[in-house]
Amino acid sequence: MELFLLEHKKLWRKKSVKICVLLCFLYIVVFGSVLSYQWFNFGSSNDYTSSFGNNFDGYSNIRSKQTYADQWRHPLTDETLQQMVRDYQKRSKPDQENNETTDWKTLNTWIDTLWPELEKTDNPHLMIDYVDPDKLTDFYKRRQQAVDGFLELNGQTGEEKNYFLNMDSKTPAPFNYDWVEGWSTVVANSVSDIGMVMALFIAIALSPMFSGEWHNNTKSLIATTRNGWQQTALAKIGTGVSFTLELFTLIAVGTIGAQLLFLGTRGWNMPIQFIKLWATAPMNMLQAEIYEYAYVLLASLGFTGITLLLSTLLKSNFSSLLASLAVVYVPMAIAQFIPLWAQKLLDLLPFVGSSTDIFRTNAYHLFGKIVWSPYLLIIVPVCIGLLCIPITINRWSQRMKV
Repeated sequence: MELFLLEHKKLWRKKSVKICVLLCFLYIVVFGSVLSYQWFNFGSSNDYTSSFGNNFDGYSNIRSKQTYADQWRHPLTDETLQQMVRDYQKRSKPDQENNETTDWKTLNTWIDTLWPELEKTDNPHLMIDYVDPDKLTDFYKRRQQAVDGFLELNGQTGEEKNYFLNMDSKTPAPFNYDWVEGWSTVVANSVSDIGMVMALFIAIALSPMFSGEWHNNTKSLIATTRNGWQQTALAKIGTGVSFTLELFTLIAVGTIGAQLLFLGTRGWNMPIQFIKLWATAPMNMLQAEIYEYAYVLLASLGFTGITLLLSTLLKSNFSSLLASLAVVYVPMAIAQFIPLWAQKLLDLLPFVGSSTDIFRTNAYHLFGKIVWSPYLLIIVPVCIGLLCIPITINRWSQRMKV
């Protein structure tokens, strides 16, 4: 424990680590959460003095949207959908109220997806602006047809199609409606982007953990200590894991705190199908968010294990950093140039896959069984990190004895 505390203090004393943590917090929590809610994404529009075109009034604007949605907060039916579209079209008239408080983005996506035959190709406006509300019928029947069509278009037929249709049948209908845009921002974008940013700063902070000893020529000094190579390696690994947990906790507390402040908890029981209609997972918004944070945490731990292993394999801090970053960013860069089976294998690396796979119907076939991709995406990365630990200890011990 004493050696661990010394290594932990040594890591946090580095200016590079302190700067990494500060920049990560600023980018994800301050810019990605607080300012996103208050200004970038949810500030009221028409402020042309701003480069983002929004006012700095996200908190009050969100409350206005939620207040407007109160009148529609009950099971979503064809009649409810038609009423919302009519109200939007009424508010869109020049002499009427502003339509910004309506959930028009979500409504237009639904209409465009489920009623494509109503689109007027010669009309430059959004479908929600001109569609006849009375023709918006059979919402759930059309959604089921859209799911079937998506699976077949994706080449998923037979047993695999039945697998996802059976999964979809567990989603209760009719759906409970509430304002969707806030949860869409959180679940479909914000949380899934955290991992990519954390990977950069974890690599910068931890890649010199072992290679730094060679860089600083401290082999002789370590050889005189009363602790063995294995104890030293375990202390360093424990420090790396501890740093990752501390960074994740700092980020998670900040982002969830901002979410609770600006969005609150309402709408947590809405199905994720409101974000992507042909999603088949029987999950609500809260379950989806919990999964995504779990994905980020476990992927972070898996990436930490890989980074520490690479740090023992390379004597140069720079090479160790580049190799760690390559684990995440190279597979993403080459994904479109390799076969699908290779893409699916690379997705199992930490942060290469995406937590937003809960909205998709990707699957793996293992030992004759169909396994939905989110199950493996949350398990395999951390398992890779755990496998790296004994190899890291063995490699470090061998190199230091040379």
